[in-house]
Amino acid sequence: MSTNITFHEGSVDAIERFKLLKQKGVTIWLTGLSASGKSTIACALEQHLLHQHRFTYRLDGDNVRFGLNKDLGFDEKSRVENIRRIGEVSKLFADSGCITITAFISPYRADRQLARELHEKANLGFIEVFVDASLSVVELRDPKGLYKKARAGEIKDFTGISAPYEVPEKPEIHIKTDQCDVTHAVEAITNYLAAQNYI
Repeated sequence: MSTNITFHEGSVDAIERFKLLKQKGVTIWLTGLSASGKSTIACALEQHLLHQHRFTYRLDGDNVRFGLNKDLGFDEKSRVENIRRIGEVSKLFADSGCITITAFISPYRADRQLARELHEKANLGFIEVFVDASLSVVELRDPKGLYKKARAGEIKDFTGISAPYEVPEKPEIHIKTDQCDVTHAVEAITNYLAAQNYI
């Protein structure tokens, strides 16, 4: 990191920004296996909150790899850097007062903890949502055919098959997508936001 830089504070503070927006900035971090339902829930939640006139934006794992993270692969080092960047970007969005929804496999606890700590150091909310579906369930869904390819050895370092997924130990919200539909998942997250005075 360069040593010849200085952080420039703005003239608008968080309290003023949040008061004008009538909401607090927060990151809702959806984590889980591929095909667990993260992106589906994230899209529905974004739409629901926007229809409530909430400043909301969604960052999706695949989409971010088309631009910001297009230089990264799927080996462990690249996955760590992928999540580090998203942690920083989501923190900036949350600092702007945005309800930021991230949908990333983010398989490693340490990386999710780093994203949490970035937010906590900036006095910003961070809500970990474990989008939980068993390996047998996600393999049956397999909308992109990725599990089939991973089982055939065509994809290496595939989470849940040839690379680990570390289950969250204490997520704020735990959604079992083989037991509830998208509507109930969105309702659970929205109710949590309201209960914690984010909206």
